[in-house]
Amino acid sequence: MSAFGPGKIILLGEHGVVYGHAALAGAISRGVRASAEPSTQPGLELPDDLSEGQQDALERAFAVAAKKSKHPKVSVHVSSDLPLSMGLGSSGALSVAIARVMLEAKAGKAPTPKDVEALAFAMEKEFHGTPSGCDHTTSARGTLVLFQKGKAIEVKSPRPLKVLVALVGPRSSTKTTVGALRERQKRWPKRYRRVFEHINALVGEGVQAVKKGDLESLGDVMNMNQGLLSALGLTSTPIDEMVYTLRAHGALGAKLTGAGGDGGAVIGLFAEPEPAVVKLRAQGIECFASQLAGPRAL
Repeated sequence: MSAFGPGKIILLGEHGVVYGHAALAGAISRGVRASAEPSTQPGLELPDDLSEGQQDALERAFAVAAKKSKHPKVSVHVSSDLPLSMGLGSSGALSVAIARVMLEAKAGKAPTPKDVEALAFAMEKEFHGTPSGCDHTTSARGTLVLFQKGKAIEVKSPRPLKVLVALVGPRSSTKTTVGALRERQKRWPKRYRRVFEHINALVGEGVQAVKKGDLESLGDVMNMNQGLLSALGLTSTPIDEMVYTLRAHGALGAKLTGAGGDGGAVIGLFAEPEPAVVKLRAQGIECFASQLAGPRAL
């Protein structure tokens, strides 16, 4: 048996979600697949491309999954086409894929979405300590969602909502970037609160734009969100250069996605992203397209 957990992007509202504000997040076409074979006891084949720290975290998370799913007798293998540590929800996707296959192996039937989310969240705590819940919830739902304080509501679009995801390069850990922002926020709370409130308002405007199929308005909201993320000190020269590159290739809006900092991923909203993907790959830029919502969504 096998199960898939899609990665995710945050279209609007990253970082604010940590402080209880809303975020608009969508599942993407790339992700993690977990497959299970009968075994004498629960086991996990570790991928070869993980660091020692990543392997340790994965082993801890799998131990939690095995215990909470009542030790199904399967050996689990995972494969992924999702870049690690790029702000694309790799650990959330991994947690959802493993949760699905472990629960099905024990019960002999497909698990409920509620059970998958609960087990995946327990695994995410091993990866991140106090995760917001946005990553694994978006992955488990497999759609575009408005996420706030542990609750997610699907957001539908009458038009295809397509993005180009471009990889900028290695970045500092999410914990480091979030921690540095938290320290600045503690030092000047009123100033930073105002910025988060502005971002939260943009999320609301972005949701309305999605519902109306107004891609131009959504792109403008994304550009404004990027400006506020820059004001929060979450961008860098490589990120800014990629933002301007995507806009130069026709993006209606472009911004970092995820923690940001000194690397990670940048997303651009396109009516049709495929031509830009071809041009950017010809320049040596690693990128791919994905549809988040609307007719024929992936």
